Amino acid sequence: MTVLKTSLVSEIRSRVANVVVGQDVVVERILIALLTGGHLLLEGVPGLAKTLLVNTVARTIGMSFGRVQFTIDMLPSDVIGSEILDQATQEFRIHKGPVFTNLLLADEINRAAPKVQGCLLESMQERKVTIGNSTFILPAPFLVIATQNPIEQAGTFELPEAQLDRFMLCHRLHYPSSDEEKEIYDRQLNMGLSRQEGGGAVPRSAFDMIEDHPVCEIDDLVEMMEQVQTIHVSETFTEHVVRMVRRTREHAALEVGCSPRAGLSLLQAARARAFLHDRDYVVPEDLFSLAEDIVLHRVRLTYESVARGVSIRDVLEEIMSEV
Repeated sequence: MTVLKTSLVSEIRSRVANVVVGQDVVVERILIALLTGGHLLLEGVPGLAKTLLVNTVARTIGMSFGRVQFTIDMLPSDVIGSEILDQATQEFRIHKGPVFTNLLLADEINRAAPKVQGCLLESMQERKVTIGNSTFILPAPFLVIATQNPIEQAGTFELPEAQLDRFMLCHRLHYPSSDEEKEIYDRQLNMGLSRQEGGGAVPRSAFDMIEDHPVCEIDDLVEMMEQVQTIHVSETFTEHVVRMVRRTREHAALEVGCSPRAGLSLLQAARARAFLHDRDYVVPEDLFSLAEDIVLHRVRLTYESVARGVSIRDVLEEIMSEV
């Protein structure tokens, strides 16, 4: 690996750690998404710093950043843009939405109606947007990092399978450990006040701790993306991925198995993880580490399995033990 990779990845991790306590695995997943051009879904209850984490990474790398807060009354035009009639010229002009950016944070995506969730399908798959009769290419790189609340919470809509399959990774966040939670409290207690122009002040938050100058630019990110493409994937590793993906389609407890897109995601994500761990080849550990985040949101249990209380994680562990 080159010096560029070693220094930049450690600097990015260090900068994020200055703002967000813990969440090392989540940071790794975000970096994997960035290095492969995949999309990432973060699932967790409110208050686990999902929005803060994505905002920090975007500003650390120097990418253009857009955020959409999804709500029940949103329309697709609020995300992708729309045609607006210019009263002066009596002609329609295009108003581009927040999707025209490098990194789009779709915050609480499952609080919007399905028709709004679906408006991201074209942009996530083809990196373009159609508004009226015009098609626009999105900036490169482009990726969506969406957050969602557990579907058991009030006011949420479960994402359809076609939408979920567009996400390379779906990572489930958990509560911090007691030591990490104490550090979060200690940091907040020592942040003090932020004085506002014209007088007055407000308590500082973790968002105020994000530094404005980035560690690297998009050109550096592209160079690292190129290095990821050189990571060696053995024939044996590919065969393991094929066997695992096909096993999800044959397992009696599963109604819906993985598509070939899941296998491609495993291979690309394994390359990026090897890169982040300073290796120029993938190892079985990459497959086992990433399987849950890449597979679980793509498969569905049969009705009988749900009725028997079968755990989807247990099914995945059984499949992995056979690979």
